[in-house]
Amino acid sequence: MAGYEVFIKPSALKELESVGSRKLRRNLAEHIQALADNPRPQGCKKLTGADQYRIRRGAYRVVYSVEDESRIVLVIKIGHRKDVYR
Repeated sequence: MAGYEVFIKPSALKELESVGSRKLRRNLAEHIQALADNPRPQGCKKLTGADQYRIRRGAYRVVYSVEDESRIVLVIKIGHRKDVYR
């Protein structure tokens, strides 16, 4: 199976850079890159009302969409769990 290409929206990249600790930023970045191999890892959830998924990393969430035909994962939003779904 060929891998997917991961793209991060500029707004999501800014949200990633604003995450408090360097260790957490690195952890989030590693899990985002892992989406290239498996865009629907164990523990991901499909969001209702949209064709989007989310993965959890501690109190932070990564919201993304998957385009299987073009093999693209687009990271839409990264944020704390209390703010990310608004």
